[in-house]
Amino acid sequence: MTPDQERQAGDWIVRAQQGDQRAYEDLLRLLAAEARGFVGRRIGWADWAEDVVQDTLLTVHRARRTYDPSRPFLPWFYAIVNSRLIDALRVRRRVTMREVPDESALAAEPAPEAGSARADAVREALARAVAALPRVQREVVSLMKYEDLSVREVADRLGMTEAAVKASAHRGYKVLRASVGGELVENRRAD
Repeated sequence: MTPDQERQAGDWIVRAQQGDQRAYEDLLRLLAAEARGFVGRRIGWADWAEDVVQDTLLTVHRARRTYDPSRPFLPWFYAIVNSRLIDALRVRRRVTMREVPDESALAAEPAPEAGSARADAVREALARAVAALPRVQREVVSLMKYEDLSVREVADRLGMTEAAVKASAHRGYKVLRASVGGELVENRRAD
């Protein structure tokens, strides 16, 4: 982005903060092009690069009121696009570490049948582990995973902050992974 474009972007976001829709549209067009360039220079062409651009624009939309006009615009914007890119790279890394790209390897592993002893053992181990969680973690995990409620809905129902719900869920999932994972390994050795 040139210095003139940066000044223009700073002006547009200030006007957008004041409700100028035209300035906001102009800003988003400029930022979309800039984000595409930023992402493209770092990862090249990837089928998910446009997802990073869109996430960046959504974050700018949500955070536009936090921009301080007394500060430079570009560091604020690049912090957002860089953060969205890092998030996307982390997701891609987790997915590629867990996915099986070889269809023949996937086909060779039989899926557990609904009534199989293995599937029953997994369900029972999970039910025991959830029941053993502390009350708050048990309620949070149950509402989020069994009743499919959002973090906000769980927070409202339990009278907690969203951050507290996320922390409780994280701790609960960590305990479940440790206890259920260990129990399943023991069951597999017994088979």
